[in-house]
Amino acid sequence: MPADLNGWMNNKNDNSKNENKFEPPKFEPPKFIQGSSGLGIFIVAVLIVAGLIFRPWVIINSGEVGILATTGKYEQKPLLPGLHFFVPVIQKVYVIDTKVHMINYKRINNEAGSMADRYGTIKVYPAINVLDARGLPILVELSVSYRLDPNQAAYTLETYGKNWEDKIINPMVRDVVRNVIGKYPAEELPVKRNEIATLIEAKMREQLAKLPHKPVVFESFQLRDIILPQNIKTQIERVQIAKQESERAKYEVLRAKQEAERKAAIATGNAQAREIEAKGKAQAMIIESKAQASANKIISESLTLKLLKLKALEVQGRFNDALKVNKDAKIFLTPGGAVPNIWMNIDDNKKALSTNR
Repeated sequence: MPADLNGWMNNKNDNSKNENKFEPPKFEPPKFIQGSSGLGIFIVAVLIVAGLIFRPWVIINSGEVGILATTGKYEQKPLLPGLHFFVPVIQKVYVIDTKVHMINYKRINNEAGSMADRYGTIKVYPAINVLDARGLPILVELSVSYRLDPNQAAYTLETYGKNWEDKIINPMVRDVVRNVIGKYPAEELPVKRNEIATLIEAKMREQLAKLPHKPVVFESFQLRDIILPQNIKTQIERVQIAKQESERAKYEVLRAKQEAERKAAIATGNAQAREIEAKGKAQAMIIESKAQASANKIISESLTLKLLKLKALEVQGRFNDALKVNKDAKIFLTPGGAVPNIWMNIDDNKKALSTNR
């Protein structure tokens, strides 16, 4: 082989060996982080960026608790209001509302759905359809207030999930209302409204107390309205009108009876008054007669011959006095009387004086 060919082959083999040998490029950090101070600034910057991305903290507000989950397992002790840190990716904090919530059951246009206020503490559900004791359809409007026990928040979340209200409160309320009202006929519902409301509230408290760990605290209950079928309303109105007419008739009869009794009492009183008055007059006459008789007896017993002679002399003196005044006076004596009657006549026709003794 020629010399130049041998030289070319050797060069080719050397080049192929160099091509098969790979050397990675050398990495050099940027100049602004070279040195100890620059490296520290870089680490701080990386931590700030990671904090803004992963946000490894949470703020729990009043009326809330936090449930810390580590690799999917809930911690039973809740995180109280304040600032709390956790490890991103490995840990997660679920914020649970423990304020008082309310569900309003009322007539709404969307019968299949529900509505809530912007805070999520008040929900609106369709009114509850109930059948009375005879199978008549009735609508019930009511409100229920409740809250989640903070110490049982982790149990509630892992057992019922975030929509625990729809799994605990809503079914319980509908079941209790149907069981209680279903025992009454529709006509009795308006009359026994307070009794029914008290019974429903007691049953709700009883049902919530039976739940394991008692996760829900019952606050209050209000029975807002019982909507009856129109024919039942009409029948109740007729019954009420009939009762009112009956009560009015009874009142009229009672008033007439009282008026008759009043008049009878007045008449009886007047008769008794007249009787008492007559008895009083008769008694007075009797007393007067007795007094007069007693007086006459006393007078008769006091008349003596000397007294009669004295009276005759007195009369005689009067006669003499009369004759001195009028010599023409006529005097008539009544026979048999102790004291005579005297008539004096002046000029025979002018004046007469009569004295009875």
